[in-house]
Amino acid sequence: MLIDTNSIIINGVSMAQYITEVTYAYGKLWGPDTGRNLKGKMTGSFVGVTPKIKLKFRRLTRAELELLVPILDSENQTTTYYDPLKQQNITITTYTGDWETTNKNMFINVAKINEPFEISVIAIEPRA
Repeated sequence: MLIDTNSIIINGVSMAQYITEVTYAYGKLWGPDTGRNLKGKMTGSFVGVTPKIKLKFRRLTRAELELLVPILDSENQTTTYYDPLKQQNITITTYTGDWETTNKNMFINVAKINEPFEISVIAIEPRA
């Protein structure tokens, strides 16, 4: 949940000031022995829940985008977010999905250089 401006911090930078929407997903990760038996019963080893946070960025200025690109392009990030299960901010190691920006009418409004875009920040391991 985005409860305050410190609810999502990536590599020491608060993302709240740059985003317009955030989506939290908690994917269940199952072991390779998972599946349904001949009676239809689900069996297997539950590994854990892997958080995925999708950030929707507003239009950014050139300086803002230049500040964020090294974070978005890095192999891994240190991400702090509010976890409703733990009822506190927790810090995890993440990686990001692909991202892209679109420029429209770039010579008309040079203050904001790109259209809004999205990126996912995904935990590299299930939450503890």
